Amino acid sequence: MTYTPAVMNALRQVGDELADATVDALFARGEIGKFNTLMRYFSTAGQELPDGLPDVAREYLHATSTAPDWVDWGEMEKARLFFLHNNMHISTALSFAAMPACYAVPHVARLLSATHSLEYPSRRMAETGQFTVYLMQPDAFENGGRFVPAAQKVRLLHASIRHHLRRADRWDTAGLGTPICQEDMIGGQMLFSLLVLDSLHRLNIHMTTDGAEAYFYAWRVVGAMLGVDQTQAPTDLESARSFLDLYLARHLGPSDEGAHLTGQLIEMYEQVVPGTLLDPLVGALIRYLIGDTCADWLKVPRTSWDTLVNAAPALLGALETLEDRSPLATWALDALGSLVTRFELSSLTHGRVMHYAIPEHLKPDYGVSHTVPHPHRWAPPAPTLSRHEPAASGPQS
Repeated sequence: MTYTPAVMNALRQVGDELADATVDALFARGEIGKFNTLMRYFSTAGQELPDGLPDVAREYLHATSTAPDWVDWGEMEKARLFFLHNNMHISTALSFAAMPACYAVPHVARLLSATHSLEYPSRRMAETGQFTVYLMQPDAFENGGRFVPAAQKVRLLHASIRHHLRRADRWDTAGLGTPICQEDMIGGQMLFSLLVLDSLHRLNIHMTTDGAEAYFYAWRVVGAMLGVDQTQAPTDLESARSFLDLYLARHLGPSDEGAHLTGQLIEMYEQVVPGTLLDPLVGALIRYLIGDTCADWLKVPRTSWDTLVNAAPALLGALETLEDRSPLATWALDALGSLVTRFELSSLTHGRVMHYAIPEHLKPDYGVSHTVPHPHRWAPPAPTLSRHEPAASGPQS
């Protein structure tokens, strides 16, 4: 598919018909509070739906209870192994590249600032981390797995934000299109897939082409589960580059909301990391991965660590080479990565399960075996736009 401004403009007018109709009906019948209460007891696939659940919600949950019929489960297993082998690096890219990139899109930052829960950035990051961990479990789509119910709830959360903004006359629909529209949902899918892969490449993480393509494929499945129209979304990394380049060129910019959210993100991670010595590393990593221009828009502070972080790819590349050559090193580094990721997630969640409740109001203001590496490492698709800002491999300058 060829992406043009006209195509993107059309995608800005479309939301998620199924989820929107469900949420509209729940609000019209005054059943949101009841739904949220009952949904706290529905957290695993295949579990009996709670008694008293509104009929419209029951129909929605049945309709969205299975993965798309086109899923290639062999490809999903490749993605799971890729994630387990690179989980610490992926978590870093999600936290310090994908999320700040979302904040550098002003209307997305405004949307993210609209809910009360996002006053607490640890909740947002905990929900994102937990969601990704659920996705990469062996039973993610089977009875007993937690991913499908989480996806169902996140999809309704997005629909509820559309509901509030449209009905409270707090969104410039004429100028900005539908809130959380298909263009933005596809953009989010690209930021959490292609931009993460770009960031791993920038950090000098060794990836096979098969692994990178499988990871991208997994996020296509996620997008479908979250209401993204996959007939309009990129199907491969080359078309993903085309979409992401155009999306970022259309929308990147500074905003007070983006700077505020980024400040909260930095402060949160400074609190997670013990002591204060490594505090400047958080901002330095963000600046390295998204570039100086976007970092300045988001008011990421400059520190002496900015220069030191430039040495990270060389260090990580050396560790990756060691890992490629030694099964023992592979096991040790994978185990360390898993431990660090679990520590980070447990610090954010405090050991609790996040429930993705539908907000009734908005804010009043705004151990796996490692396969032998393929001899050819993955490299990002070439840029499709000739621009100084943003660079094609993510919002770097």
